[in-house]
Order: sequence, then C-alpha cells, then structure tokens
Amino acid sequence: MIRSRSLPPTLALLFWVALVEGEPQQSPQDSQPQPNPKQQAAAADPFTMDLDSLANIKVITASKFSEKLSDAPSVMSVVTADELKRFGGMTLREVLERVAGLILSNGSANDRGVLAVGGDGNEGHILFLINGRPVREVLQGGTSGDLLESFPVNILERVEVIKGPGSVLYGSDAAAGVINLITKKAVGRNFHLSSAAAPEGGVAESEEFLLDRGGLSVVEGAQYHRAPGGETLFVSSTGMGPMSTLSAGQQSMLDSGTGAYLGASYKGLTFMSSYTSLESTSFFFQQLADVRWKKGFFDVGYSFKPTAKWEMSFALTYTRSTLDAPVEPQVRRDSYEALLEWTNFYTFSDKDRLTFGALYNHEQGTEVYLGATPTFIDVQGARSGSEFYVQHEHKLTSDLKLIGGVQANKIGDLSINLVPRAGILWNPLPHTTLKTLYGGAYHAPSLFQTLINYPLLKGNPNLLPEKVGTLDVQLGYENNRVQGNVGYFHTRETNLIVPSATSPAIETNLRQAAVFQGAEAEGKYYFHRNWFLMGSGIYFATHSGVGLSNVAPIPSFGAKAGVSYSAKGGTDISLFDAYQGHIAGFTTALNPHPDANHSLNAHLRFDLTKHWRKDDAAGLALFLHADNLTNQRVWLPDTFAFPPDTNPLNLRRTVFLGVELWQKRE
Repeated sequence: MIRSRSLPPTLALLFWVALVEGEPQQSPQDSQPQPNPKQQAAAADPFTMDLDSLANIKVITASKFSEKLSDAPSVMSVVTADELKRFGGMTLREVLERVAGLILSNGSANDRGVLAVGGDGNEGHILFLINGRPVREVLQGGTSGDLLESFPVNILERVEVIKGPGSVLYGSDAAAGVINLITKKAVGRNFHLSSAAAPEGGVAESEEFLLDRGGLSVVEGAQYHRAPGGETLFVSSTGMGPMSTLSAGQQSMLDSGTGAYLGASYKGLTFMSSYTSLESTSFFFQQLADVRWKKGFFDVGYSFKPTAKWEMSFALTYTRSTLDAPVEPQVRRDSYEALLEWTNFYTFSDKDRLTFGALYNHEQGTEVYLGATPTFIDVQGARSGSEFYVQHEHKLTSDLKLIGGVQANKIGDLSINLVPRAGILWNPLPHTTLKTLYGGAYHAPSLFQTLINYPLLKGNPNLLPEKVGTLDVQLGYENNRVQGNVGYFHTRETNLIVPSATSPAIETNLRQAAVFQGAEAEGKYYFHRNWFLMGSGIYFATHSGVGLSNVAPIPSFGAKAGVSYSAKGGTDISLFDAYQGHIAGFTTALNPHPDANHSLNAHLRFDLTKHWRKDDAAGLALFLHADNLTNQRVWLPDTFAFPPDTNPLNLRRTVFLGVELWQKRE
C-alpha cells in the first residue's frame, strides 16, 4: 500500500526563513562585485555568446580537471542546463533515458537501477559520481535504483556521462561508464518550490535553496516522487523448478522515492551529503513483494595550491546502503564504503598536464536471511584496498594530443591489478576532432559474490575481478549551433562472474570472453533562437567465446529524438521519444515479452511572471509533464528468473500538472 509522505524538512529551509525576515548588515566580503544573474542567463544562451561558445563546453569527468568537451580523452555526452530546463524530468532515470547510448535494463529484485552502455547491462559496471565523488553500493556490487528514482534533479546543473572505461581515475565499477551528477552553483540567494499531482495519487514535489554570502556557498535541494497507483496483471510462481506452481492475479505497483542533497563550500573546504530512498515492487523469481532501498552519502574535501602550477586536494567519502525486503527475497542488507583520496594536478606548460593520486578504502557489509526460523547471517565480511593512478596529457602539436595513464590497485587478498589507458586526439579540420582511445577497466567481485552462504548459492573467495578492454573511435564536430559525432566501439570482457550450473550454484569466473561491438551517432542542433533538436542512435552485436550471440538481454538497436521550443515570453514546449528494440528469446516467459517500445514524453511550461514583471526576482509558473504518452506497457528481462521471465517497468500513461514558485536576490 502506498503511503503519503510530506517533503522532508531541511536546515537550509530554516536558513531561508531566517534570512527573509530581515536583511543582514553588509559585510566587507558582500561589498565585492557579485555575478549578475541576468548576465549569467545571457551566457547560457547559445546565440548571445561568441561564435565558438558551444564548441567550448567544459567538462571535468574525463580527466578530473576542467577542459573542453572536444579535448576530453573519453567518449562523452553532456545533459546541459538548457536541456534540463527544456525537457524537464521527474526523476534522474527519466533524464538519463534521453542520453545517447544509454538503454534501460533491469536488476536485482527489480531495483529499477540498471543502465546498459554499449550493450553492457551488468550491475556494477556503471559508476555514479556526485560532483566527482563516487557513490557505491558494495554488498551486491552496484545497485543504484534509489539514485535513479530519488536524487533531486531540480538541483542539477548538468550531467556528464562517460561511455566507456573509467577505472584508471575512478577504480572499480567504472567498467562500462561513469555518470557524474554536477549540482548547481550558488549565486546570491535563491529559493524555488515545485509541486505537482497526477491522477490515481501521483505526487511530485521539490524545493531548492541556494546561498552565496561572504565566501560561503550553500546548495540544498530535496524531492519526493510517487508514481500514480494502479494495478497490473501478472503471473507468479510459488516455489522453484519442477515443484513450482503458477497463479495469476493483479497487484498495485509501488514506485515512490525521497531524496535530499546539501552541499557547502568555504574557500577550499567543501562538504556534501545526500540521502536517497526507493520503495518499489519486486518481481523475484516471479514472486511479488515490496522492497525498500536507501543510501546515505557524505563527503568532506579540501583543495589548495602549493605552487602556481600544482593543485592538490584531499577527500574523505562515506557511503552507506541498505535494503529491506522482508517478503521476497527475504533479506535485510547493510553495507558501507569509506575512502580517503589524495589527488594532484600539475601543469608543466600549456602542452603538458599531469593528474596523479592515491586512495585507501574500506568496505564492510552484512546480509541477514529472513526466510528461516531462526534467521541467520548469510553474508558478513569486510576488506580494504588501495589504488595509485597517474594520467598524462601532452599536446604534440596544436592539432594533436596524446594521453596515457595507468592505475595499480590492490583489493583485499587479490593480486595487484594494473589498468591501462591510451589515446590520440586529432583536429584535422576546424571544429572537428577524431578520438582514438583504448581503456581498460575492472569490477572487483562484491562481498556478496565472495561470501554468500545460502543453501542454493555459495560464494567463492577465489574470484578474480571482471576485466574490460574497450577500443573507441569517434569523429565529432562542434560549432556554436551544432554538436554531432559518430563512433565505433569494440569491448572485450573477461572473468565475468556468474553462478555455476551445479547444485548448489557457486559463483565463478567465466573462462569465455564476451565481445560487444557496434556504432553510435548523436546530434544536437539549435536551428533557431527558440528551437532545439537532438537525436541519437545505437546498434551493436554481442557474442561469446563459444559462439553464443546476444549474450546480454539488451535490445541491439535503440534510437532517440527530441524537439523543443522555448520562447522569451516564458513558454517551453518539448517532446522526446526513446525507442528500444525487441529482445530475442523469452518465448517461455510467463509474463509479457520484452518487445520493442517507444517512451514518448512531453513537457510544457508557462512562466506567468513574464507577463506582469520586468525581472524574474520572484515568479510563478505552471507546467505539465507527461510520461509514456503512447500508454505502452514496458516489460524488461528478469535477470534472476529461471526459466527466463520479465519484470514491469512502465505500466501506463502518467500526466502531472504542477506549479512553481521562486524568489531570487542578488
């Protein structure tokens, strides 16, 4: 049963109430010139900047320092602030669904948290970052549904997505991709509130507070999202194998989440904290049950410059994850990762830049099995690890840049592991970049995979890390109105960890390699001051060392397209469609097959303030946000069911109507 919740109170909201009661005395720091919000808004308009402004979009994820997107030594996509405004989005999952090459998949206990990159939909092969700091779940090894459904998207400035290996700089889990959530920067004092409702109990609420005063910067935001209620038909089983029995019925599907973020900085000192939770319905071995995922994230950092050319930072990061699934799969999990990292950037000249660092981490987790009397612990353990990494970028000529890097890591009792990176970036023509990149990556076996002690499944302490090697070739073009690229990728994965076919099953490394290769194209085009187009497509094929094809239950073809109109009068109208192709197999599935489907979304926003105020110091806007306009039922492969079955993802059309209120002070 879905329970109504109110938006969680935050300290920043109390700060806001205190500040609006009266203006504080101006401090010496306040007397310094401050950025003008109107000037910043103009800087975000691609037609008010210099000719090459869009070609100069800056990213930080590929090298841990700011550089042009075309100079970044990775295949990347960026969800810009303008795209976030135009297309909207109730959840991070919806925002990422628009990113070229990302395909929705499924995961453990239907946590709704698996994205596939280049056909790789393995849990734990995509690493999430918040402002560059890792957010890992270490017990299962990569579940992230709480982030996708609950992280407050209203405070995002942009999202940077690396499609390909990122382990040289970011370690385990960055095997197929890295997703960096970059939050807004405070300017003046701003407050924003949004509330929306949908038929059958749908709710979407958010608030944000930004403060920049006397060198102190505070960014705070929160959101609560509950999908509309409604029942879906399903077929479930009782028991497993030949002793199972089937039944049909209906059940209301849960999908609600709460998330909050607080970040603060003063001079070189930074602090970040986030909380995300997800309550959803699990289809575990065709049995339905409620599950609750929660994640808490904390980070403290300090940066300074020992010399004019040398910048150094220290960061302490802690992430705790829990799962409560008392019915199915009848477990309770609690795990955490703590890491201390030292990072350095040294600029020898305008041609050479070096990134190097080291970190130490400790992870610990416990799983309690609730399906027996008395209950017992089936996973419990801890391990520590250390890493050292270095990456060098060298401009051989004004048109040619070389990159090389390596990470050495030691995780628990595993042998020392080396991960390489190399590439060439060439500008054969103005605004054109050819990237040829090779990167290695790894995913360390999770505590669950090494320690599980369950009657039907046993862990293996001798597991090796999953290894990935990817070759990327991409040709890109950028100018003030157009961004476009086309590329080819070839990925080879070894030591993949899967349960054996024995009874009981034992976690083991596959001897056969899995190969993914394909092509991807992406384009963005401002063909008028008000009009924006974007689109992408991906096609890939997979095979294993023993000749099997389609080794991953991911559609081999996907296409996306969006169009947006944004007028100065305050009207935004946008449509976006994400298409996923058919997935072969599943002829014996009890529930609907994973057929080809469209996910058509619409976003309409009308700023009433434009019609009675000369500025936007305070305002009111109305909006409509619609998901799944075609009302298609989307079912994704259940990676745990045997024989193969499917889980529901998107069950019906959803239309939210809402209002926004804000106040801004310079």
